[in-house]
Amino acid sequence: MKKSNTVSQVESLAIKLAGDLGLSIWDVKFLKEGSSWYLRIFIDRPNGVTIDDCEKMSRAIDSPLDQLDTISIPYCLEVCSPGIERELTKKEHFEKCSGKNIIIHLIRPQSDGQKDIKGILLSFCDDIIEIAKDDGLKIGINKKDTAWVKLYDFSQGI
Repeated sequence: MKKSNTVSQVESLAIKLAGDLGLSIWDVKFLKEGSSWYLRIFIDRPNGVTIDDCEKMSRAIDSPLDQLDTISIPYCLEVCSPGIERELTKKEHFEKCSGKNIIIHLIRPQSDGQKDIKGILLSFCDDIIEIAKDDGLKIGINKKDTAWVKLYDFSQGI
């Protein structure tokens, strides 16, 4: 069982089912936390996701997932919203969120010791995330140097 193959198969199935429910798929993750495996399907909708949306998607995908039979180990299925401070992982996420406030958490600290960089997402091209920091400085960060990138509400502080 390859994680990437599992995720792509589940994502293909989820996209079709979500479309029938008026939803879209933000992301699919299959990960191990402690001794347990989790299949997380993040759904989205223009006016926000409700608990009912999560329940409908969970019910819609449960039986087709069993039929797909791509996961041979026990796992927990979670259908959830990506949230307001959603993680940006795909090219289309960066394109959709251009002009919005983001926070980038680096794998290794910069020369000044900082691991978090905040700014406005300007572009994403060739795996380079270009942002405008609040001091007006524009910088580019390679996605491979990031632990994660998320939308960010600057009023909350770090």
